[in-house]
Amino acid sequence: MTEKIADLYIIHGWTYTVEPWDKTLALLKENGLNVKMLHVPGLTEPSHKIFTIEDYVKWADENIPDGAIALGHSNGGRILLNLLASKPEKLDYLILLDSAGIYETSFKKKVVAGLAKIGKPLKKIPIVEKVFHRITGTTDYSKAPENMKQTLVNMLESDKNLKFNNIKTKTFILWGKKDTVTPPRQATKIYENLENAELKFYSNWTHAPYISNPDELARALATLVKRIRA
Repeated sequence: MTEKIADLYIIHGWTYTVEPWDKTLALLKENGLNVKMLHVPGLTEPSHKIFTIEDYVKWADENIPDGAIALGHSNGGRILLNLLASKPEKLDYLILLDSAGIYETSFKKKVVAGLAKIGKPLKKIPIVEKVFHRITGTTDYSKAPENMKQTLVNMLESDKNLKFNNIKTKTFILWGKKDTVTPPRQATKIYENLENAELKFYSNWTHAPYISNPDELARALATLVKRIRA
């Protein structure tokens, strides 16, 4: 029997547990939505592999059915943007929640990338731990295996080559004005690079509104999905 397509597929960001999403997911279920949270290899699904963006695009393509509505948070948004850049007809609708994907040269990125390339033991360098927290929005650095530190470098570097002009999918961009990981200016850049997008800022949301504002996030997503399906 063919599995029924979910109302919404979610690819989480750089985290090693999806437990912080539990309240938002429960509220979406209460609103009658069938939501499927995907577990990203190397993060919430264990793996020793060093991943490239191409690996994650292939994984997402295999785990999300054609014509679905999918949401990507942070690194999850990066994965979905790259998926649609390579397969523009894959999704009916895309929702970006405080998404990664905009390349910005910065000191913190140079520190992580540079030390990774020369083989320094990143976990033993306090400044890199702080940088990692800042880039990923997670406090799980101590749990990050070496393969995922190199994977992070690959993800950051992939933003240089993201082809926004290939993406035609109707996209809804939801962003927290208090996001300091992927700041609001990046939302504006993504919006300007997509030809079929809507952008909405939320004044009290942080980079992780499923933690800071789960009720409001659930209401916003339920309303949006029902609007799409109407």
